[in-house]
Amino acid sequence: MFSFRVIRTRCLHNLGSRFFHTTNYAASSKVAVVLSGSGVYDGSEIHEASAILVNLSRGGADVSIYAPDVEQMHVIDHTKGEPMEQTRNVLVESARIARGKIAALSTLNASNYDAVVFPGGFGAAKNLSSFAVDGVNCKVNSDVERVLKEFHQAKKPIGLCCISPVLAAKVIPGCEVTVGQDKEEGGKYPYSGTAGAIQEMGAKHINKTVAETHVDEANLIVTTPAFMCETRLHEIFDGVQKMINQVLAMTK
Repeated sequence: MFSFRVIRTRCLHNLGSRFFHTTNYAASSKVAVVLSGSGVYDGSEIHEASAILVNLSRGGADVSIYAPDVEQMHVIDHTKGEPMEQTRNVLVESARIARGKIAALSTLNASNYDAVVFPGGFGAAKNLSSFAVDGVNCKVNSDVERVLKEFHQAKKPIGLCCISPVLAAKVIPGCEVTVGQDKEEGGKYPYSGTAGAIQEMGAKHINKTVAETHVDEANLIVTTPAFMCETRLHEIFDGVQKMINQVLAMTK
């Protein structure tokens, strides 16, 4: 039987590896995944992050995970949806999803990868940018902006889901993205107002269902609504799978 000491020792040993690799063999594509914490209300949406990692693994990609080494905007009690009186670090919290194998976003260089993917969750609008507070006048974290521009200028694909397409809308003028629908449709798309904000930021919003993606072929940006839609979990995974498949196809 494993003792706690053995488990702890192995965990600490594994932390020496900075990245999360989905395979031990030569992979066809190297993909960076950028997290924003751990938990939908103040970090990365965990189901979306998992769906991204699963489908990158299935596609044979070699994955490295990054997050900015900054404090979260705030910490939310996920049982109540209310702020808590504590502080947490985005990199440290993201390491929970990465199983400890993660690096600071400041070290990410687009020249080392074929694509980059951003899961959603409110962390994208709170920690990777100030969209949750400032809307169309938001600022984007300097390393997030740098990474998006580097991949865009290198003509390498960028995948974003849920709320994270607002990052591309702010940083890449005139790009096309989707966050679902521009109308609530009886509450099915509760964040439909985001579509209007994307338009105001100078990008173009394309209405899509949760099972669909939009591919901006000119800018090599692939987006899908994910949890911008109130729906069943498997439909979120289906949309994310399509997004990842299209991102990987663009790296060939």
